[in-house]
Amino acid sequence: MEKMVFVLRRSDAEATESWCESLRTTVAAQLVDLGVAGVTVYVRDAAVQAALMRMVTLDPPIAAAVTVWVEQSYGPEATAAAEILAEFATAAHGYLVTESVPMRLDDSVPTRTEGFGNLAFLRKPAELTRAEWLSDWQGRHTAVAIETQSTFGYSQNVVVRAITPDAPAIDAIVEEQFPAAALTDPLVWYGARDAAEFQDRVRRMLDSVTRIGADRDLDTVSASRYPVLQPFSTRTYQRTDA
Repeated sequence: MEKMVFVLRRSDAEATESWCESLRTTVAAQLVDLGVAGVTVYVRDAAVQAALMRMVTLDPPIAAAVTVWVEQSYGPEATAAAEILAEFATAAHGYLVTESVPMRLDDSVPTRTEGFGNLAFLRKPAELTRAEWLSDWQGRHTAVAIETQSTFGYSQNVVVRAITPDAPAIDAIVEEQFPAAALTDPLVWYGARDAAEFQDRVRRMLDSVTRIGADRDLDTVSASRYPVLQPFSTRTYQRTDA
């Protein structure tokens, strides 16, 4: 099984509420009908428009992201998924990723996930080798991120390769889930009880992201998360003895 992340770019004026709704309903249903193993939709809809945290490098910006699980990233389902999403955005870029899940969400009910998702699209700084960067990010930084923020869901996706032409360089994609109040309250974002704890957690987090180059050349977007179809949820495996 392979995971793909499709990044959909669209201007803020064009990423209307009806566009967001169509993506998570009509378009998501088209993806499911392909026979893919899993679909999750992130959209920057009305529920997250008040978000304080947003960093934009790409123009037009990222308005949505769709994760799709397939049996094979070179197979027909992957190709068809890319074609469907390309028709629905100003630009749609696909990436094959390897997924690590330090904090797993409960997706047993296919409705909007509580709170909101924060997606971060990382690029490796030139001064670090890929091995150094991955070790520091997935090793040391993971504990810092969990300890200093109020996240209750956390996935790290290392990009293996782009699967669509002209995809901008992205080395990793982070999926984090926060409580709803963190959308507009920095203290809730950092899970801080008072100003002193807030300042300490901000300092620790900023020091950590600076080490891995995530303080620059970064795109982030707050989004509503919809787990449309979860991988492995309807599969059964039977042992066959030789």
